[in-house]
Amino acid sequence: FKSPLVVTSGIICVWDNWLECAGQISTEDCCKDGRKRGNDNQDCASLPLISESITCRIVQEQCCVTVLQDNMCNTGINVAKDQGACDALFTNTCETKTTKMCCDCCLLGMATQAKNLPCDHDLSVGYQCSLVSRACCSDGAPEEPTTDAPKTEWKCAHECVGNGTCTCFKGYKLKPDAKSCEDINECLLGASNCRGGERCINTQGSFRCQREVSCGTGYELTDDNNCKDIDECETDIHNCGPGLECQNTQGSFRCPPKVKCGSGFIQDALGNCIDINECISQTGPCHRGQICINTVGSYSCQRNSVNCGRGYHLNEEGTRCVDIDECKGPEKVCAGHGCINLIGSYRCECEAGYVFNSITRLCEDLNECESNPCSQECANVYGSYQCYCRRGYQLSDMDGMTCEGKREPICLQWYFQARSNNGFTGKVSLDIDECALPTGGHICSYRCLNTPGSFHCSCPVSGYTVAPNGRSCQDVDECVAGTHTCTVNQSCFNVQGGFRCLSFDCPNNYRHVGETVARLQRSDTIRCMKSCQPNDIACVLDPMHSVSHTFISLPTFREFTRPEEIVFLRTTVPAYGSYHLGSYDVKFDILEGNVDDAFDVIKRVENGLFVGVVRQVKSVIGPLAAVLKLSMRNLTTQGDSGQNIINVHVFVSEFWF
Repeated sequence: FKSPLVVTSGIICVWDNWLECAGQISTEDCCKDGRKRGNDNQDCASLPLISESITCRIVQEQCCVTVLQDNMCNTGINVAKDQGACDALFTNTCETKTTKMCCDCCLLGMATQAKNLPCDHDLSVGYQCSLVSRACCSDGAPEEPTTDAPKTEWKCAHECVGNGTCTCFKGYKLKPDAKSCEDINECLLGASNCRGGERCINTQGSFRCQREVSCGTGYELTDDNNCKDIDECETDIHNCGPGLECQNTQGSFRCPPKVKCGSGFIQDALGNCIDINECISQTGPCHRGQICINTVGSYSCQRNSVNCGRGYHLNEEGTRCVDIDECKGPEKVCAGHGCINLIGSYRCECEAGYVFNSITRLCEDLNECESNPCSQECANVYGSYQCYCRRGYQLSDMDGMTCEGKREPICLQWYFQARSNNGFTGKVSLDIDECALPTGGHICSYRCLNTPGSFHCSCPVSGYTVAPNGRSCQDVDECVAGTHTCTVNQSCFNVQGGFRCLSFDCPNNYRHVGETVARLQRSDTIRCMKSCQPNDIACVLDPMHSVSHTFISLPTFREFTRPEEIVFLRTTVPAYGSYHLGSYDVKFDILEGNVDDAFDVIKRVENGLFVGVVRQVKSVIGPLAAVLKLSMRNLTTQGDSGQNIINVHVFVSEFWF
């Protein structure tokens, strides 16, 4: 290159070799330093500079690179001649590329010589390879085959154009002897066409452009030093699943789904269409009083089926359970006594001589003798009491309670002569055995124990205690008293004469609704609602919607004369009319647990709605624990539209009280 004018230290330089003038260090000196360092195998890209001149740095680096390439080429030629193969140079790294090229080209020349072909045979393999091939063919490879042409018999080093005039191949120039050729350093002269971000590296007869920055992910470097996009779809190096198709993009790829999902579905990362559970993803998709049931691709709304406990029925909106006024029902619950309605229950206003038992909800005989109405002895009877007197007294005809003195009847005394060694004669009074009176079997609820001049009642040793009237047995609620043995993971349910520790787990694909309380009441219901996992088609198609548990404690009925209604299954299904497109009905069945067919379930209409009534139709002797598995199926003209399972846990006491 030419510099029009350079001023350095007062010296004016206007010719090509201005560095020698300016810095007093010639390009030959820079090249010698570079070649020396190349022979020492130093890193040509980071050489110590001997001048601040950019040109000198370039000359240093290129001369160093040339020595390294020459040495590597000579190594390759020696491998070819010594081993006859280049297998030891199979790794194609930057360090071995030149060595392997020279080895291969030398083998080419040796093969040409073996076939008696001319060593200057043009194979268009490149200038440097041609030089090495010719040198090995003539068995006279020079020490620096990439710099000087092999010694031949012709006059010119490269080409002769006539009249003794020599020319050089492209990339070379004639030396002053007009015969020899030397490489043109295009990088030094600025004659390369390397682009921004590329570094020019001189080679024998040419140059190459090396990228200073890698292409990056998704691109590969081509032979012409360009970055080319890698088509991951064509080369099959993508990770798109079977439900996705591969689309190539610049530097990457994308995996759009092959099939577009319809309404009610969402596409997952693998291209599968997953059903959307609208009951969970949407807020209140159904109206009040309805439950949402997810279906494949959609959902449906069904009127809520609420199971009300005994003493309650469903309101007209079908949203909650309200109290039943048992006193206004067709059945006379108090059997002739007065009736008072309570929330969820009732109590009887008993006639004189009777008291209401809150456990059995019956009017039971009152032990009037506890208030000492008689002047001497009192015997309780159903609905009343009877006074009687001790020996030597008689009952007053005026009030029937006062004992008056009288002559002792002979029939009320026993005389006997007891002869003994002392000749003692005694008189004994008779005790009245109240437990043996005609009404004695009803004096006590459980057991009657006669005592001199009186009696007392007892109850079973566990689970019961004597009532305040001294005659009845009343249940001990261990759940309230805290005398139960249930763990924190169990719920305590009081039964007549004891308690039960209960625990419930929802089946797979079901979730618990609400919280399970530590103490269960008869009106409590534990409910598990279906909750399917995504893409679980079998779960979605399963007609069972819920699994519930309810509880009841019954006595062993002493006199069983008619069916006893124990559980009411309230629905919101109207008994007359239609639902959606067709008629709607409910069917109740007992699937399991019906011991000796002692229970049945009937369907009847209350307040215009279907109700399932579970009844005890046969006497059951306790103690007994059974689980009635009930099915409540919703029916339409198209078939079953859903099923609910209700497990009724029945505990029958050993006793009638």
